Amino acid sequence: MLRLGQKIVIIGDSFEQNLPIGEYGYIIAYDRNADNVFDYVVRIPKVNKHYFVPGADVELEEVLIQQEVDRLEREALIDFALATKNEELFRRVMNGDAEEIVAETNKEVQSKEDFIKQVNLRAWI
Repeated sequence: MLRLGQKIVIIGDSFEQNLPIGEYGYIIAYDRNADNVFDYVVRIPKVNKHYFVPGADVELEEVLIQQEVDRLEREALIDFALATKNEELFRRVMNGDAEEIVAETNKEVQSKEDFIKQVNLRAWI
């Protein structure tokens, strides 16, 4: 639950209330009525209005900034990997943790020669 006075950004309009999406606002109250779908009362200074909003329609400014930083960092790493033709870095950035899982499964796979030896032994027996 967000604190009173926290700076938020409107990220959606679930109930089509003509919320100003992308605008900053401040949480000024909680709506504690159990029969109501709205979680917060938000003050949007730019439009000089108060809105009742559900929790899914608002996000903290810090969280949105961190998501944007992560996206930009990933894009910069991809550009660097392509510019330096570093295939390992490119695959690590593009696949994320999937590469570690693939490496673990490759340890269990037999080499081609071992597989042929095993097939020949079974065929001879």
